[in-house]
Amino acid sequence: MSFLKKIFGSGNDASDENKDKDVSPFNPELKIPVDELFTFNFKKNGGKFLYCENLDEVKEQLLNILEENDWFECDALCYESKLFPLLDENKLNYTSPKEPKFILSSCENLIAFDGSILLTSNQIKQNKIIDLPANMIVFAATSQIVESKSDGLREIKKRYDKVYPTNITTITYFEKAKEEDFMHYGSTAKNLYLLLIEDL
Repeated sequence: MSFLKKIFGSGNDASDENKDKDVSPFNPELKIPVDELFTFNFKKNGGKFLYCENLDEVKEQLLNILEENDWFECDALCYESKLFPLLDENKLNYTSPKEPKFILSSCENLIAFDGSILLTSNQIKQNKIIDLPANMIVFAATSQIVESKSDGLREIKKRYDKVYPTNITTITYFEKAKEEDFMHYGSTAKNLYLLLIEDL
């Protein structure tokens, strides 16, 4: 390809549509797997990423988070019964929390394109993100990583067939922006830990 074609394009826009979307912005010839793209964008947004090979490692990492933040014997928020055993093991109150220090939840999907986490009423009920505790611990699996938000919505449609969850939202920023700009306008930053378990 000539130098001018590289700058101005080949004039054949149809061939450009067939190119893969998951290419590196630094080197368009280099394809990035969605799991690596998610990890890169999630960390760039300020998220804390903890990879776990099995459930024992999840429990160990959760214990480390509790120790790091001194969250023992505190109230926690959790709406999912499948996660209650993790809180029970650490003797955390989640039945009638007055001032929860953190929320423990799963998620619907992890979005590689912008490193965000897709949540619904299954995880956060009808709460707005701003109304949730400032600290979040999210439990997810590698099979939940998808390329884009539209892929995440398709997964929700497939997973729930006809009774779709409500309050579908994403969390993208995991630390307060040093300088507020229009990209952060209306967003709520959360101190978020992601416990990602390998299931592929």
